[in-house]
Amino acid sequence: MFFMGTYTPRLDEKGRLFLPAKFRDRLAEGLVVTQGQENCLVVWPSDVFMQEAQRARATPMTNKSAREYARVLFAGADEGSLDKQGRISIPANLRDYASLEKDVVVIGVMDRIEIWDPARWEAFSTEAQRKFAELDEAGED
Repeated sequence: MFFMGTYTPRLDEKGRLFLPAKFRDRLAEGLVVTQGQENCLVVWPSDVFMQEAQRARATPMTNKSAREYARVLFAGADEGSLDKQGRISIPANLRDYASLEKDVVVIGVMDRIEIWDPARWEAFSTEAQRKFAELDEAGED
């Protein structure tokens, strides 16, 4: 099952977020929330996060980029689960990293979910759609 679609739920005063109902079954066995690129958050099903961790582990730590990636991936990670109402808790440090307040944008991206500040998502999406429209048949810019 792929995660897909764009949703606009809200964080409550305790930093909890209702995830779309169609995402919940895939996260029932656990999840990890961590820092993503472009200052969004990534929600991984636990098994997919473990695969990502294995990829990071397989890269030699003599590689500076690999060390940096592993540090960011794990230092900002928070293991969690859905509560009975289908919410996840997002720790304050991760909300700060992604500039999340009340309104958020949740997008499905194949094997993961991303959580964005609406203004950042709008800016990113506008530029990404422009580039998408300019792709030629060979997939080159």
